[in-house]
Amino acid sequence: MAYIKGEDRYQITMFPESIDEYIAEDNPVRLIEAYVEGLDLKSFGFIGTDPSAVGHPSYDPKDKLKLYLYGYLNRIRSSRRLEDEAARNIEVIWLLKKLKPDFKTIADFRKDNKKALKAVFRDFNKLCDEWGLFGKELVAIDGSKFKACNSKKNNYSIKKLNRHLKYIDEKIDKYLRELDEKDIAESSDRKPSLKEINERIEELKNRKLKYEDYKKELEEKGESEISTTDPDARLMSNSNNNVDVSYNVQTTVDERHKLIADFKVTQNPSDLGELDNMALRAKKLFGGKEFEVLADKGYYKAEDLKKCVDKGIIPYVAKQTYSNGTGDIDFYADKFKYDKERDIYICPANKELYNRRTRKSKGKVTGFDYSNYEACKDCKYKTRCTTSKKGRSITRHVDQDFLDTINIQTEQNIERYRLRQAVVEHPFGTIKRGWGAYYFLTKRKISVTSETALVFLAYNFKRVMNILGVKEMLKRLEERKKLALV
Repeated sequence: MAYIKGEDRYQITMFPESIDEYIAEDNPVRLIEAYVEGLDLKSFGFIGTDPSAVGHPSYDPKDKLKLYLYGYLNRIRSSRRLEDEAARNIEVIWLLKKLKPDFKTIADFRKDNKKALKAVFRDFNKLCDEWGLFGKELVAIDGSKFKACNSKKNNYSIKKLNRHLKYIDEKIDKYLRELDEKDIAESSDRKPSLKEINERIEELKNRKLKYEDYKKELEEKGESEISTTDPDARLMSNSNNNVDVSYNVQTTVDERHKLIADFKVTQNPSDLGELDNMALRAKKLFGGKEFEVLADKGYYKAEDLKKCVDKGIIPYVAKQTYSNGTGDIDFYADKFKYDKERDIYICPANKELYNRRTRKSKGKVTGFDYSNYEACKDCKYKTRCTTSKKGRSITRHVDQDFLDTINIQTEQNIERYRLRQAVVEHPFGTIKRGWGAYYFLTKRKISVTSETALVFLAYNFKRVMNILGVKEMLKRLEERKKLALV
């Protein structure tokens, strides 16, 4: 039996096929076309929305936005790869009507429209809100590290610079001794000349000057590190305990359809201090509506939790558990019971710890220390409880009563809290694992933010396509267009 054969490439047809016939009615590119064509890019601040009357004609910003949205939806983020797709991919050929912008034009569009790209992300979220896709009842907040366009080799701390400077000084001293002693042998097979040694000394001196400049800059700015490729990036540890130069991307995800409601790119390796900021931003986006928020123990901070409660936001946050130094779980701080009436702690050995000292920071009371060193002296559990020779001390936070209320509230709604991982990890899993977008292509925080906006726009776009379907979205966009014309 013969194979199925295609048509002869050189066969002339009487009625040539149009490009449109190659694109199915439910192809996502039709959706990209419909959505972008309905945008007022000028109001978003895009450059080039008014064509110049003189000079060479430019590309319509809408066409470049379509190309980027298509690229991010299909795991293509590089401007050079997008240039290739415009010449060979039938979907992109249809979308751009055979236009073939070069990679520099494509890259410049992303570079020149940083804030405008974030505005498109906001606009699509407004559209999702119009369609009732945001529940606005329960959100989860979390941060994830995305690798920056800066290697660890090009990231320096004072400690690392001192280590490099010490090594260079030792190397220079070694070469100078060899010159003085006229002993220029480095190995049995190779003897460098005096000229080569002098060149190496000069190279080391130049490197030393560079490192000294970095050290001076850090000391003048009072910063802990400097990244030479992307100055805004910082050294951070991720969930796998690996350390890399990264950005910490905070996200707020709505529980109903796992849509990203908001995001923020930070240089802070820790999530601490971001809960109230992200929750209050979500409240503003949700029109002041009260809702519940889920977050892990990395956000456990009394000040932030109080701000949420004051604004009518109900937080469910896992409490921090502090070890005792020995690693014995039976003597962790949460095993010590507080007696509010007597203002004492009862330890696991049934001994009483008394309020001995008030902790202050910048003149403000932050907590209280409880101890009973006399009881600790002869306690048979002392080596399991503490490594301190004096004995065990417990610190009670000044807002511990409030924190206890939050802890009880979270425990009573533990099933609700367990939704956190399924809600907030969904976007990160899809974007970083599924799409491979775990690193940034651009440099500086403002550029990284616009790149994040494109990635999250593509994620939300894909989610809505899966929820409603392409045809339903096209129908709704058409209805929206008609209403705008009325």
